[in-house]
Amino acid sequence: MDAAEITILEEIELDNPIFIEALPGLGHVGKLAADHMIDEFGATKFAEIYSPSFPPQVLVKDEGVIENMLNELYYLRDVGEDNLDLIILVGNTQALSPEAQYLVCKDILAYVKQFDIDRIYTLGGMATAQPIENPKVFGAATHEEDVELLREAGIEIRSNDGGIVGASGLFLGLAVRQGIHGSCLMGETPGYFIDAESAEAILNKLSHLLNFEINVDKLEERAEETRQMIAKAQQMEQDLINKANAGNADDLRYIG
Repeated sequence: MDAAEITILEEIELDNPIFIEALPGLGHVGKLAADHMIDEFGATKFAEIYSPSFPPQVLVKDEGVIENMLNELYYLRDVGEDNLDLIILVGNTQALSPEAQYLVCKDILAYVKQFDIDRIYTLGGMATAQPIENPKVFGAATHEEDVELLREAGIEIRSNDGGIVGASGLFLGLAVRQGIHGSCLMGETPGYFIDAESAEAILNKLSHLLNFEINVDKLEERAEETRQMIAKAQQMEQDLINKANAGNADDLRYIG
């Protein structure tokens, strides 16, 4: 299976950057937080990632312009008091199958590793039974010393209560095998709506860990844009299902 096709938009040089993954997941918490960082800090897109394992569709934006299903890499230089360089992975989808998830994450990690990353943060949501007024941030990490850093930042440590599914977990698993330290920040969320409050909670903890300040006033505005994007994607998926159900059994594998 072909995994990932990485299109380089700009050749860049960075100083020991930190890699941040925030692909769509529960409540789109991580994606919302990272998209807000990109907007607030004026990050620059330097690569696009395509894969045949992404959903077989495109999104239709304003005025009938389409958007591919893709992942994107952005960079920032000299962020916060420690003048950190960052690489941020966002996108409008993850791979569809477990096998493709491994291949796509492996290819992306191999690409960003050339920039001498030695630490990653993955951002996502953690499901709750109901909405939370003041969502907590839970964490897990690849090494005991990283867990201690999370604890010192006031992050609740997950312990023996299940796994971390999708790219947020896979990047940690692949990284630790290569000697890269990693941590996952998970904001409490019901998971069935775009959760700006949980995204804000994650941003507050990440800014503490990486020693930067960020204005979150426009986060709800970003959440509404994400809601509209997700609604379009869900409608397209439903249209595909309806078309398949309306056809003959022999035609169920056709997507047109």
